[in-house]
Amino acid sequence: MRRRTRGVLLLALTKLFLLALVVGVFSLYTAISRSTERRVFSDMGLLPHNHVGLLLGTAKYQPGGGINPYFSYRIDAAVELYEAGKIRYILASGDNEHASYNEPLHMRLALLERGVPNEFIVLDYAGFSTLDSVVRTAEVFGQERFTVISQRFHNERAVYIGTYFGYDVVGYNAADIAPPSGVQTRLREYLARVKAILDLHLVRRAPRFLGEPVSIPE
Repeated sequence: MRRRTRGVLLLALTKLFLLALVVGVFSLYTAISRSTERRVFSDMGLLPHNHVGLLLGTAKYQPGGGINPYFSYRIDAAVELYEAGKIRYILASGDNEHASYNEPLHMRLALLERGVPNEFIVLDYAGFSTLDSVVRTAEVFGQERFTVISQRFHNERAVYIGTYFGYDVVGYNAADIAPPSGVQTRLREYLARVKAILDLHLVRRAPRFLGEPVSIPE
């Protein structure tokens, strides 16, 4: 009888723990969205002008083949801002893991194909994470005021990171992928936001690599 009671109690405690965990993760996700809602824009007309647009990297190709729509939509958004004069330079920041996976290079080639002049494209090969990309924009490239370009869910996290460090950051939302195709990415975003909170407020994580300053012309 005691074993059964202990088992029921353990099961109840486990359920309560899991419920609290889910509620906590959801609360963190919502808190980041609410804290950045006035700095994240889908309407380009409301977006302030900035010298640099930080284009956050992602894989060009999907695992199963074909172009990654997240990649294409971010390129579209960056070109829109450049052509509208909302930004002057595009800082393409991403992972350069190996010769066959080079996010900044793929972004530059895509931007060139869309007519953005090479002299207005700057590459950051050490954008290993969103935190790295955001902090390096200020600490390496000298831009403490800039526009982040990605999907809304990603922009919210990037802007949260930027404002934590005291940067004047806004986000321009690229088109997103409608469910059910983007569900897995959205679920990963919940975990990414938990990691961001831990990195900023507990671990105090710095970028993996900073290096020498790089000047972006005025």
